[in-house]
Amino acid sequence: MPRDFYEVLGIPREADAEAVKKAYRKAALQWHPDRNPGKPEAADRFKEVAEAYQVLSDTEKRQAYDRYGHAGVRQGPSGGPQGAEGFVSPEDLFASFFSGGGGGIFEDFLGGGGGGFRAQRGAHLVAAVEVSFEEMARGLERTLRIRRRDRCGSCRGSGAKAGTAPSVCPTCGGSGAVQRAAGFFALRTTCPRCRGRGTVVRDPCGTCRGEGRVQGEHEITIRIPAGLEDGTRLRVSGEGEAGEEGGPAGDLYVEVRVRPHPMFERDGADILCEVPVSYARAALGGEVEVPTLHGKSALQVPRGTQGGQVLRMRGLGIPDPRGRGGRGDQLVRVVVEVPRKPTKREVELLRELEALQEEHPGEARKTFLDKLRDLFNGD
Repeated sequence: MPRDFYEVLGIPREADAEAVKKAYRKAALQWHPDRNPGKPEAADRFKEVAEAYQVLSDTEKRQAYDRYGHAGVRQGPSGGPQGAEGFVSPEDLFASFFSGGGGGIFEDFLGGGGGGFRAQRGAHLVAAVEVSFEEMARGLERTLRIRRRDRCGSCRGSGAKAGTAPSVCPTCGGSGAVQRAAGFFALRTTCPRCRGRGTVVRDPCGTCRGEGRVQGEHEITIRIPAGLEDGTRLRVSGEGEAGEEGGPAGDLYVEVRVRPHPMFERDGADILCEVPVSYARAALGGEVEVPTLHGKSALQVPRGTQGGQVLRMRGLGIPDPRGRGGRGDQLVRVVVEVPRKPTKREVELLRELEALQEEHPGEARKTFLDKLRDLFNGD
């Protein structure tokens, strides 16, 4: 069970926004993995602190959390906010919070060396998942297997052999830039040897060969909410490739494709299907059996139902993907079936019915005949 977010940050429930910010600053610096080598639990605490801050620093999320607890904020399979709009990865949050867009404490913390090189965020990944129409309507969890480059565990992303560290670049002296004269001007450019890092790896890590990242395969479980439209993309924060030089990981985008259904079509939150009805049943009314997402169901066809008429079955459509509890309807379009090859007995009955209808035409036919008569009488 996830810990209480107020307990994670060590603040009372009535703490104001400034207190929340100060508590996050202290805890994030304390538990950042780069400050806790050899302590795998630090990464979990660092992530926990980020989740707590993102909820308690947002007025709307905090109100939902105060009222409903962890159930009030949509969470991913790992227990933290995952794939939900408005949440970022712990590393992205840390970088944004401390850098303020201009380095400062963040660059010093990561050991940037003032060379102008900033840790690069990892690449985003894109995956696709196909679900059935029924799965789309009820929601599900799906496990994906993806390949990506992860931070090397042996050198913790530095690229240097265990027990060693990158050395100051001899070309730029650790500044990450070199200066050369051009007439009256002096041009400052990125150091070609260290590419702006300010350091070089003399004894590369044997696991990643100095890159700082290794190829890995992972199983990631994602939650697909009920009612998503075909082609919707879900964002899973921090599940992309690891960044260079300890930079934050990218995100994983999962595109959801919904397979067409042989009987149903979707119209927003409603489901549309066609049901053939005999001429007699349409005229006299009665029950017909129709398919729904929940199995077969009986539908009452009113007497005198016309071909193409749409009947509504309330609450049997698609649920609201935002989890507000609403659900659309199922719309049944009646197709009046006219026999192509009537039997001898059917022909006899239809002839008899035809004679009766000629003597007593219906309202639509009677109106048509009146208009026809007026048209030709006018000429």
